[in-house]
Amino acid sequence: MKLELYIPTSLDEIPLKNYQAFRKVYDQNPEDNEFLSEKMVQLFCGIELKDVLRIKASDLTDMVEHFNKLFSVKPKFQQRFKLGDMEYGFIPNLENMEWGEYIDAEKYFMSWDNMHKAMAVLYRPIVKTKGDKYEIFPYQGSDEFSEAMKLAPVSIALGASVFFWTLGSELLTALVDYLEKETKKMMSTNTANKLNLENSGDGISQSMHLLKETLQNLTQLHESHYENALPF
Repeated sequence: MKLELYIPTSLDEIPLKNYQAFRKVYDQNPEDNEFLSEKMVQLFCGIELKDVLRIKASDLTDMVEHFNKLFSVKPKFQQRFKLGDMEYGFIPNLENMEWGEYIDAEKYFMSWDNMHKAMAVLYRPIVKTKGDKYEIFPYQGSDEFSEAMKLAPVSIALGASVFFWTLGSELLTALVDYLEKETKKMMSTNTANKLNLENSGDGISQSMHLLKETLQNLTQLHESHYENALPF
């Protein structure tokens, strides 16, 4: 009997949960390229593993190359997307993001196993729309929509990941620049309390050093996080 299968043509057609399942297999078998190729086709095409073995070797190689090309391009950040009959929107105003939301998102973004939970923090159902503006469901923990987010396109998750880490890096960079300017201004314009200023300057310098280290670590983590998103 001829095997019929659907090959996704974009990352929009691959559910997050399928990619999470592949990442788990990859983490457990990073050197087994043959098995990883089989699991990639199985999970991304939605077929049984036994049926993968019926595919011609040349076709399987082409399919693996096809999927690697799909993941080699960083998806664009998407503000809104539909999942079934529900439309989800990214947190409209990040300046008003609650501390609990930020902490949860940062924590869950550390692992692909928890990416659906990170998505449930940043994307929630749109409850009101006015022109281009919208309001989303109030945050009550990631459990509210995390299961639904497993069905979100992996392209949405990848785009959100890049956006979130980039935003964090930009905020830290701006803070470091601000502290450096304030330190120079303070040390050059006020000599009356030189000793106190020097002590304060030392404290600010230490803070800037810590922020720079954090920024460097965040940048490395972001790069590693996306590089590890690629199938091979």
